[in-house]
Amino acid sequence: MIDILTGQVAVLGDDYVVMMVGGVGLRVHVPKTIFDTVSGRGQAITLFTHLVVREDALVLYGFADEEERSLFETLLTVSGVGPRLAVSILGALSVEHLHNAVASESPEVLTRVPGIGKKMAQKLVFELKDKLKTDLPIGLSAISDVDTDVLATLTALGYSVVEAQSALQSIPRDAPQDVEERVRIALEYFA
Repeated sequence: MIDILTGQVAVLGDDYVVMMVGGVGLRVHVPKTIFDTVSGRGQAITLFTHLVVREDALVLYGFADEEERSLFETLLTVSGVGPRLAVSILGALSVEHLHNAVASESPEVLTRVPGIGKKMAQKLVFELKDKLKTDLPIGLSAISDVDTDVLATLTALGYSVVEAQSALQSIPRDAPQDVEERVRIALEYFA
């Protein structure tokens, strides 16, 4: 199994990078978050990989760290979740946000990931509840109904789920529990 790759980026695709490793160009499918760390061709990067062997192809998936790869492998254990959907989930939600969504039983967070409907989101929360360590980290609480509405509004305005969640976390704890006011404060995060 190919566990870790270190090489130079030769090509940046829509959902993959081609890495030159020992004179060989390897196509590695990656979450969208990887592109935030890659500045362009020629940059040296290290990816933690998972090799999917199919009847007609060998496909490499790459991740920024071991925790992200482990979560990818856990997502693959959920029936109906293939490698492409798992990568899409990790590209839209950080590891912490996915853990929080599962721990707080908030499938609505997962429905904002392209390709996931209400039923699949509920299934993911249900099946991952036992597979993930779902204790909420200190300082991270379950998402309230008001904050769910704030997330929905921010994603409707075109922000990604990760951006919306980051803005949501920037809202002070003593901020009013009014959706419009919380959205206004969250938008200041992007200014």
